[in-house]
Amino acid sequence: MRPQFLLDGMLGSLTRWLRICGYDAEYLRNASDEELIRRAIDKRRILLTRDRLLYRKAIRAGAQAFFIKGNSDTEKLASVSRKFRLDLDPEKSRCPQCDATLAVVEKEAVEGKVPSRTLEAYNEFWICVSCGKVYWKGSHWRNIIETVDEAMKQASAIGGSENTL
Repeated sequence: MRPQFLLDGMLGSLTRWLRICGYDAEYLRNASDEELIRRAIDKRRILLTRDRLLYRKAIRAGAQAFFIKGNSDTEKLASVSRKFRLDLDPEKSRCPQCDATLAVVEKEAVEGKVPSRTLEAYNEFWICVSCGKVYWKGSHWRNIIETVDEAMKQASAIGGSENTL
């Protein structure tokens, strides 16, 4: 079973990257420590945080938690990938906005929902089954692949102890 994550308010960008790589990542921006811990336990999600106190409280309460190290999005994604042996695959992307699954749709189905130049330039489209946002492999796709490739490279590098606080 693929791990499911719960991220605190400090990790909005990492949430987006985990979703892009196909992982269920719930994001609670303004939740209290107690709410985050309770939700992680109740929903059997792995709590990801950069808050040392929250991390320690979660572990004491019996939640599965991981303290995120690194400064860049790439370093944070690599840290999670290394710890949980994640396969980072943007081809399995979930909706970066709402975390729902994406469905392949015919080009005609997105007519009027994307700019006409986009419709002319691309043939593959995906739509979020929940929020309806439309996605395609535009000019940003190369940057996504480069970031994910670098995160996988860093994750596979020897060294770096995880969660020694």
